[in-house]
Amino acid sequence: MAFEVRTTEGKAGDRGGEIYELTNDTGTVRAEVWPQWGFNCLKWQVKQPDNRWADILFHMPDWESNPVPTRSGHPILFPFPGRLRDGKFMFEGKTYQLPLNESSKLHAIHGFTPRNKWRVTDCNGDDEFAFVTGEFNLAKDLPESLPLWPSDFAFSVTYRLYANKLRVDARVENVGPGPLPFGLGYHGYFRLPGMNDPDISECVLQANVAEVWEVDAANLPTGWRKELPAELDFRQPRAVGSTALDHVFNGVTGEETRNSGLVEVATLAHPNAFGKLRVMADASFRDLVLFTPAHRHAVAIEPYSCSADASNLAARGIDSGWRVLPPGGTWEGAVEYRWEPNGL
Repeated sequence: MAFEVRTTEGKAGDRGGEIYELTNDTGTVRAEVWPQWGFNCLKWQVKQPDNRWADILFHMPDWESNPVPTRSGHPILFPFPGRLRDGKFMFEGKTYQLPLNESSKLHAIHGFTPRNKWRVTDCNGDDEFAFVTGEFNLAKDLPESLPLWPSDFAFSVTYRLYANKLRVDARVENVGPGPLPFGLGYHGYFRLPGMNDPDISECVLQANVAEVWEVDAANLPTGWRKELPAELDFRQPRAVGSTALDHVFNGVTGEETRNSGLVEVATLAHPNAFGKLRVMADASFRDLVLFTPAHRHAVAIEPYSCSADASNLAARGIDSGWRVLPPGGTWEGAVEYRWEPNGL
């Protein structure tokens, strides 16, 4: 088996450009990455037994006419994931005010990277996988936002498509003169090949987490973590049912798999699917967001390196996962999504 990268021209909304397709020579798996829309891996698909493509990553059917950056595929959330209270935080004695782009227009959400263009720096394929690497640098790619963050950064992500998994490797480098605070999250939306019902009620979810962040009326963490209430306890696999999820969980309890450096944070199955999804992450992804969008066509399973509003919690002395890199410092993190067909 050989893997390759192909490029085609595509357009969504007002942005056109190259779309990167990662695929294999047997035509059994493919992924589609859109650099012009936040380097989003919009599609990850496998061939069904009837020879039709089936989605693992869900994208909105109106993507090309209405490409809302954080509602389809695999949005990348950096330099902070989730909501930031009042769009404001203080760092080293200076207050930073970000655009109030959350739906209520009262808070900021999900950083700079999911809504803006990235640059592709490398791509290729071999016998094992195909890959594409994208980079987002604040000074080059969004210079008008340099005053909104304490330091410049070079942030790169590599998607690697294998026969049975999609791996996401991230690297953060502080290229600015001062310390760089940050957090990272992935906002993947998932369905399963073989599902026929549009609603995800029969999806069977398992989440290896021990606690959930308590939130206030604005769905922002208070700083307290609490034991899982029964309605949010998915430590044993069970159907999603009518549960409405939009919660940040903490205390990943999964065990490392075969010296891989990765632990299983969640799984997703369905009675009619011809396989199961396993979500794996390294230890730096200490939090997990579970989200059921209003349309309920997908379940979002989101590894986070920190909580929502992490910068403000950290300023209060709360362990939120918020990181600070010194000038010249680097950080790397890995997440894998594994597709396991039935019978394997």
